[in-house]
Amino acid sequence: MSPPGWPASLRSGRVGIRPFAWRDAGTWREVRSRNRGWLGPWEATLPPGAERIPQSFRQMTRELNRQAKAGRTLPFAITWDDRLVGQVTVSSISWGSSRSASIGYWVDEQMAGRGITPLAVAMAIDHCFTTVGLHRVEVAVRPENVASLRVVDKLGLRREGEAPRYLHIDGAWRDHLLFAITREEVPDGMVARLAVLSHQSHK
Repeated sequence: MSPPGWPASLRSGRVGIRPFAWRDAGTWREVRSRNRGWLGPWEATLPPGAERIPQSFRQMTRELNRQAKAGRTLPFAITWDDRLVGQVTVSSISWGSSRSASIGYWVDEQMAGRGITPLAVAMAIDHCFTTVGLHRVEVAVRPENVASLRVVDKLGLRREGEAPRYLHIDGAWRDHLLFAITREEVPDGMVARLAVLSHQSHK
């Protein structure tokens, strides 16, 4: 039995998030191949001795679906006009007294700068808080990842501190900045907050 809120498809304007489908395989391979240089420095890697993770699209999708059904992950494809352009994944879901999770994301370089990623992440967070029943969501960002820092800034996430050698990224243990938000901080939702902050930044 799947956990609350999965599977789910959400949309705001031209941006949508939904589960991956087998039909996405060709587009996913093309986008990932074309963006290898853009995404490589920020991609999670495995430290020596770690168990190998699925590499093909079919293997990845099967594993993500298995984790989603177990209530550990919510893997969303990001779409623009129904075309696959990225991914936002809610992972490390903790239930019990914690009710927390982490969020990671990427977007096609050709689509960067259009506000797609902040909106997709905002929709995912709203879904976590309202439907899934989580209380806290965290985003870890490398200090050098300027594009990702812009995302958390646009969302108004609270910076919690630094985490030395936090995740194995691009072949080594890397320092990260930690950002978070709790349900009480956004009573009107993240999509609504993003709209307000975006309006204020353009005044």
